[in-house]
Amino acid sequence: MTGRMRLQAADRGMGMTSQRVRDRLIGDLRQAGVADERVLHAICTVPRHQFVDEALASRAYENNALPIGHGQTISQPLVVAKMTEALLQCAPKRVLEVGTGSGYQAAVLAALGIEVFTVERIGELLRTARKRFRALGLHVRSKHDDGRIGWPEEAPFDAIIVTAAGAAVVDALVAQLAPEGVLVAPVGAASGQNLLQLHKLADGSIEQMDLGPAMFVPLLSGIVDQ
Repeated sequence: MTGRMRLQAADRGMGMTSQRVRDRLIGDLRQAGVADERVLHAICTVPRHQFVDEALASRAYENNALPIGHGQTISQPLVVAKMTEALLQCAPKRVLEVGTGSGYQAAVLAALGIEVFTVERIGELLRTARKRFRALGLHVRSKHDDGRIGWPEEAPFDAIIVTAAGAAVVDALVAQLAPEGVLVAPVGAASGQNLLQLHKLADGSIEQMDLGPAMFVPLLSGIVDQ
């Protein structure tokens, strides 16, 4: 069974009530300005309830961030949609994600047919995310490492998405971005950040666009085995 077929099977197994709440979420995202139907379809298809603890499954299709343990969260669907839309502007085939977390953002990208490379510093989160990828038939390449380093041996990437906030964009990640590529990352203090889109031009210079306010967990160095 292909990844797309497994996602569809998971969708059918949810029942009409859950389909209604998914449809309501998609309506909310449209009202908030998400216009790319590919992104909306991916968010509707990927079973977000499988990326949170069972106790929170009833809240999975709310437009809110939810805790996933270890002081981390699964991002608000609107933020996932905005970041994904920003990446798709460069029609990427290969994307690096820094901060696997629950695995949800990587799953949305993989559902769009993108080859995803994801790095996570917390071992337990990565092991759980890998189980979810396998269960859904999604081919996502993952690595337990310091996300600030990126994945240099697989660079360059057409796009890079950073799902944790730093005071500035990490130079090592910009270096791993291909010419004409796009990097999307939250930048700012712990009290609040702005979501930035960086476009790397053919001559290596960077154009920057502010996509609006955001709130992410901090981008930390090092790795955690447990």
